[in-house]
Amino acid sequence: MTTTLDLSRAAKPVSPVNLSGLTRDGLRQALIDGGAVPADKARMRASQIWRWMHQAGVTDFADMTDVAKETRAKLAETFTIARPEIVERQVSKDGTRKWLIRTAPGIEIETVYIPDVGRSGALCVSSQVGCTLNCTFCHTGTQALVRNLTAAEIVAQVQVAKDDLAEWPSDKEDRLLSNIVFMGMGEPLYNLDAVTDALDILSDNEGISISRRRITVSTSGVVPQLAALGERTQAMLAISLHATNDELRNELVPLNKKYPIAELMAGIRAYPGLSNARRVTFEYVMLKGVNDSPAEARALVALLKGIPAKVNLIPFNPWPGSPYECSTWPVIETFAAILNKAGFASPIRTPRGRDILAACGQLKSESEKVRASARRKAAPDAEAAA
Repeated sequence: MTTTLDLSRAAKPVSPVNLSGLTRDGLRQALIDGGAVPADKARMRASQIWRWMHQAGVTDFADMTDVAKETRAKLAETFTIARPEIVERQVSKDGTRKWLIRTAPGIEIETVYIPDVGRSGALCVSSQVGCTLNCTFCHTGTQALVRNLTAAEIVAQVQVAKDDLAEWPSDKEDRLLSNIVFMGMGEPLYNLDAVTDALDILSDNEGISISRRRITVSTSGVVPQLAALGERTQAMLAISLHATNDELRNELVPLNKKYPIAELMAGIRAYPGLSNARRVTFEYVMLKGVNDSPAEARALVALLKGIPAKVNLIPFNPWPGSPYECSTWPVIETFAAILNKAGFASPIRTPRGRDILAACGQLKSESEKVRASARRKAAPDAEAAA
């Protein structure tokens, strides 16, 4: 008689909770629930651990020298504060840095640091693995959505950058990282809970301490979530616009079919805290012969009338297989002059990191191609050895 062991319902190994992705209240409760700290000491211990993680940047509980050794041992048994794996790191000749980060098996995301943006430098973080929006000019749009990122995975992108930039402790003067922009892979408003928690962690003044006015969340226009974004995060708002009429925007940003421009503009005008001091940034990628004419510049002026706004003109960053070309520099300057004359600041974003696959999602795609090629080359050798 043969007995077959049924493992289909066996418990899967549970990954330890990464404390760096928990808000202050979440951290305190996790310490109690995990049995690491008595309830009456949880608030104090949570504050200590918080400062070690987010102000000092430690990655090992053993380094938390003002926490009792026994408590540190309990923390290590149940939790983690380790960094994710850096699959690839690239540094451009212009100082731009890009990391491909693996946070779990099959989960790889991109993060880009751009110097001389904002007060000193900005970090572009991802909120999803892949994307569902399929914007035709965006390389990430060619990648299927895998899942939302957790708050810990969002915060980890900032930690990885701070490690590489030697930005610990967080309160050091002359920091290189002063701004954060949610403009990487994914649509942040489709992952608002995790984005909100991450923003609370990143802006806490006893930790990483980046002001909410220096954190910008960019959306392609998920109109029903705009008010919630403003109320829950007080973040600066950016809109990935790229066209002034529904026909063209339907092509460039297919989400426009669900939330057309008139509905989007109404949602923007109602954004909580909108004022001259908290202007909306409209992102407008310059596509040769598509959306870059003087007539479209004038239409953009009319569309933005009465909204405290600035326009970032973005020279298109070509990627393999893209159907678009970048507008010529004189055309971009003419477009900017029309906006400036109408009273809208319209800086032209200097192309950065073109020598390191800087188009969003491009490093991930290229890395996957290289690994797939290596596997194909290795297969015949493995067969021969067998």
